[in-house]
Amino acid sequence: MIRLGVDFGGTKIEAAVLDEKGRFLARLRRPNPRAYEAALRTLRDLVAEAEQAAGRDRAACAGVAMPGSISPKTGLVRNANSTWLNGRPFQADLERMLERPVRVANDANCLALSEAVDGAGAGADLVYAVIIGTGCGAGLAVNGRPVAGRNGIAGEFGHAPLPWPRADDPDEAPAPACWCGQAGCLELYVSGTGFEADYRRRCGVSVGAPDIVERAKAGETAAGASLQRYIDRLGRGLAMVCNLLDPDVIVLGGGMSNVEALYPVLPAA
Repeated sequence: MIRLGVDFGGTKIEAAVLDEKGRFLARLRRPNPRAYEAALRTLRDLVAEAEQAAGRDRAACAGVAMPGSISPKTGLVRNANSTWLNGRPFQADLERMLERPVRVANDANCLALSEAVDGAGAGADLVYAVIIGTGCGAGLAVNGRPVAGRNGIAGEFGHAPLPWPRADDPDEAPAPACWCGQAGCLELYVSGTGFEADYRRRCGVSVGAPDIVERAKAGETAAGASLQRYIDRLGRGLAMVCNLLDPDVIVLGGGMSNVEALYPVLPAA
């Protein structure tokens, strides 16, 4: 029996087909069009391409990791930073389009489980995983099992307020409004989108996160300052997590986790 998994991210959709031993048979990705119907069609077509590339019978079911969660009461998406998903019957629509059962779970919970089973947190009692990409989310696994909590939001990180805001930083005090209706949420600061916004506010130009990092490496003062603010804010957020949960391992995922400059200094930030 083959396995089919889909990572439904804010900027890309990735499908993978694995054999019975967990080895990749096919792995494909496409940009996420960021519109509901178009994204469903992209996912459907990507799954078909991946299964064809794998050269095996199609999978009997599919697993999909997504931002936000499915309300157990309504079956509708809630709390997704890809806000065009919210209020939609995502799981039901996927099952209709893929013509098979689909299990949907929060992407950060999936990351925590994966790392706890055979990744950086293998064998650890408590693994905390943070996705810092288009948005920001988090999840945890205890003794190799994901913990969702009563309301499906256990361990969430992105819409907790930035801890210990600095009164002398106009971007922190007063706290800026967030799309969720609150103010000063960590997602505004430690997502890739937040990193780009910080640089744009200071420099007046829109530059992608990878380019800002390259500018910092090249010695640009403004880019270096934005990166240092980013590391400081992420460090404060993770310090709050350590105070609350005292995890054995913290794992970072998402596009910003590829920034090598984080790792020499983040543990002490």
